Amino acid sequence: MSAIRMFIFGAGYSGKAVGRAKPDASIRIAGTTRSPEKFEALRQAGIEPFVFDGSLTDELAGELAATTHLLISIAPDEAGDPVLNAAREKILHGMPKLQWIGYLSTVGVYGDHGGAWVNETAECRPVSRRSVMRLKAEQEWLALGAETGLPVAVMRLAGIYGPGRNAFMNLTNGTAKRLIKPDQVFNRIHGEDIAGAVWALAQQDKGGIFNVTDDEPAPPQDVVTYAARLMGVTPPPEIPFETAQLSPMARSFYGENKRISNAAIKAAGYRFRYPDYRAAFDAMWEAGGWNEGEARSPMKRG
Repeated sequence: MSAIRMFIFGAGYSGKAVGRAKPDASIRIAGTTRSPEKFEALRQAGIEPFVFDGSLTDELAGELAATTHLLISIAPDEAGDPVLNAAREKILHGMPKLQWIGYLSTVGVYGDHGGAWVNETAECRPVSRRSVMRLKAEQEWLALGAETGLPVAVMRLAGIYGPGRNAFMNLTNGTAKRLIKPDQVFNRIHGEDIAGAVWALAQQDKGGIFNVTDDEPAPPQDVVTYAARLMGVTPPPEIPFETAQLSPMARSFYGENKRISNAAIKAAGYRFRYPDYRAAFDAMWEAGGWNEGEARSPMKRG
């Protein structure tokens, strides 16, 4: 197989994890950010940085012409998918070496299933506007794959966490909460397992829809309690969901309850480094560095 040249539209938290995890030194990775101030962070992750502000520059077009694997990690907005809006014609007619397209989506497209198990064949009934737009973007990328004959891998991510984005940090800065809503569970995914899943599919040029999530849907308060135990600190008090002060977005997450199956990505050959939150938190606490990287609330991908 010829050397992979990957281009990542939206090299944020997940994109940089992909860069750091490249399986072979011969692989070239380029990626975009909206600000030149973030170039050095991309370089540290092994990614050659470019600015993408919604328009396709000559510089970007030149890089895309040599790209073999394209990964999209930019959320759609009311105007649609910004990458398709800017680069659809380039993908169709100006990327002769392109072999594979990956699209990072969200398990939010499933909506609420009352705590039932769902896999990739489950009905998608998104609740939030952001998840409705994600589902539409998924469908557009899959349609582009059908039009070009290229494999498109749609990866539906659960709540993302890892260094710089975890309950240890929330406990340290005082933002951790233990909200109690009976029978509520969420799946999660460590950034390194997002990267591992991307490379597992990219190296096989494998398309399809895949849930990228851990093995264990768990109540969110249990994660906070476990992290507090490792830190040797007292966990925050339990708060009934009904009386909690939450933003509309945070409250909307609790309106969706489902257990996400990851059988398809395992069948594609991927083995999770962190199959549940306990394995991940044990490793992060032992290794240190859990407070490095980008800080953002480790809720759900939207």
